[in-house]
This record gives sequence, C-alpha cells and structure tokens, in this order.
Amino acid sequence: MKARPLKLNDVHFGRQWTDKVLDRWLYEDFQADPAWRTGWTSMDCCCYDDRDDRVYLGITSFAADIFKAYDRHSGAFADLGFDRVADGFDAKFHRSLVKGPDGCIYGAIALLHDVDRYLEAPGGSIVRYDPRSGSIQKLCTPLPHVYIQSIALDNRREVIYGQCFAPEHLVSLDLKTGRSTDHGLVGTGIAGMTQGENLCLDDDGCVWFNWSLTRAWQDAPGVDAARVGKLEPSRQRLTFLHEGLPRPDGSRGFVKAEAFFNFHDGLMYASGANGSLYRLDPRTGRASYLFTPITDRPSRLASMALGPDGCAYGVTGRAGNCQVLRFDFPHTRYELIGQVEGDGETCWQVHDVCFAPDGTLYACENDNPSRSGYLWEIVLS
Repeated sequence: MKARPLKLNDVHFGRQWTDKVLDRWLYEDFQADPAWRTGWTSMDCCCYDDRDDRVYLGITSFAADIFKAYDRHSGAFADLGFDRVADGFDAKFHRSLVKGPDGCIYGAIALLHDVDRYLEAPGGSIVRYDPRSGSIQKLCTPLPHVYIQSIALDNRREVIYGQCFAPEHLVSLDLKTGRSTDHGLVGTGIAGMTQGENLCLDDDGCVWFNWSLTRAWQDAPGVDAARVGKLEPSRQRLTFLHEGLPRPDGSRGFVKAEAFFNFHDGLMYASGANGSLYRLDPRTGRASYLFTPITDRPSRLASMALGPDGCAYGVTGRAGNCQVLRFDFPHTRYELIGQVEGDGETCWQVHDVCFAPDGTLYACENDNPSRSGYLWEIVLS
C-alpha cells in the first residue's frame, strides 16, 4: 500500500501558535486572521464522478471557499466557482456531496458560527453543480437560519434528505417539485450532539439516523439515551426506534452511532465506540457488535466505501496515527493493511472516503489543528 498527500493548501502552524488559538479564539477571530482565513482548510467530504474522472471535494474554509475538485487527469485541483453563489457564513460542505440521477453534484452547506449570529446567517442551502456546463445554483434553504451537516440522496424517488445543526432537524427536498419538508427534531442537546457523521439509506429507501432521549426530569439522559431511527419513504415520518448500538463490553446502555453504511447485502452497518463496527437489522434496528479494530488508543471510523474486490474500506485511528481498514463483511473478517503516511507527512484523521474505478482510495483528512488537511491518495496494491 502506498499513500501520498495531495495538498490544496500547505499551511503549517507551529505548536505555540495553535496553543494560542485553540479553545480561545471565536469564529470571528479565525475569520479576521489572514493565515487562518485564506490558508487553513479541512477536507470534509468527497464524491467521485466517472464522467470527468474527478474527485469532488467539500471543504471547510473561513473564507467560504468550500467547493473544489481534484482532477485525476491533470493531477491538479480545480476551482468550481462557488464564489459566484457564496455567502460569508457558508463554512463547509460537511458530509454533503452526492451525485444525482441527472448527473449533477448536489451539496448542502454547514456552519462554523455560533448562535449569536443565528438571525444574521441565512441558513444552509441545497446547492446544485452541473459538471457539463459549470453552472452552480442554490436551490433552496429548507429551514431559514439553520444549516445542514449531511445529506443522502434517494435516486429512485429523487429526494434529498438532510440532517441539520443547530437545531437538529431532519429535512428533505423533492427535486421534482422543489418542495422542502421539515420532518422534525431528532435531538434536544441534553445528551450533546445527537447526530452522527452521515445519513444513510437502506435498500428499501429508508433513511437511518440517530436520535436521543431527553429525560428532562432527571440529572442526565442515561447510558441508553443514544438510539437509532429511520424515515420510511412511504410514510414520510420519523420512526424513533428504542434500539441502539450495544456497548462493546456488554454493559447496559447504548453508544452513539458515528456513521451508517450500506454495503447492499440486505443489512445495515454502523460504527461507534472508538471505531467499533456493528451489524444492524434494517427491519427492527437491532444491532450486534462485531469488533473494534483499534483498542489501545483513540480511534474513529467515520466513512467506508466498497472497493472493487467486494470488501469495504475505511481509515481508522486519529491524532496522526491512522490505518486503512479492509472489512470482508460477508465473512465478518477485517485487517489493518497499512499506515496512512507519505512524503514526510502523517494523516491526522479521516472524515470521508471514496473509490475511483481503478481501485485508488481517496481519503479526506479533516480538523488538523496544526496545518491544512490533505486529500490522501491511497494505492492499495
């Protein structure tokens, strides 16, 4: 396995500098500083398009410069003209890039600002980009002043689902009619941020999400507060299941799902609890614990993608110590196949992955506190 970092920006901050700003600066402070505003970026999501052999990228930027593509043919990053529709509060495409049935790339805008700017900020729009013409358009803002962390697309029904923050609503946009719907709250903030990194559709088109208990008459929501739910397309209303991901040690309670995955074997999968993997029955929501790839240090598993060999791949680990995970899900086997490092750099943590048809894995490095994040190009064989 070989990995190399593809650098949109190569801005490094010394430890003394990061200690000065982390947990101290506000959103406005980062915007006002030229190095952070125009230099620092975080790679948050990716979507491969086989028609132009490009990896489309959602980026965090204090300058609202949040949409690029890596052109595999030229080996260079391309600007996609997001500045034509940008608002100053447009901070990132978080986990919000999908390819639509019309060949367009759809995204949704997430925030970085605090609630003191709530009424000033317009809200997260659904964005459509046409690779053929280069046109870009904000289609609608499903909830005024509210932003969108991730989207999932039902290609057959031509509906985009989005999970919002803050507050944590689940919304949808019908691409045929242009009608948006607010399906309601999934979190109250009592147990922290309820949602995981993504929404995911099962093979029947049900949208899987996290929700959490409140238990407002008690001091805490409890160890079983984190649960899963689904939105069924035929009912178009939220179903709050009283199921969750069991704790790896078998103790009472649930852990929050970090991400959901569909490998199209009739089941669903989820990660949580330091990058542990679970198998989930899409009829009942009941989950079973499978394994924890890394147990001796902090880890995560925010994204997985199906490889050409029929196995699922992701990058687990964090804090500069990350490895590629191969998951042979039909046989419930896994292995860590290599460290993500190259050209004197190590990967901080990974937020999203996608495959090109030749088996090259692309991994978005996000939230590095001391330098810009890279797009990692990983050749597995």
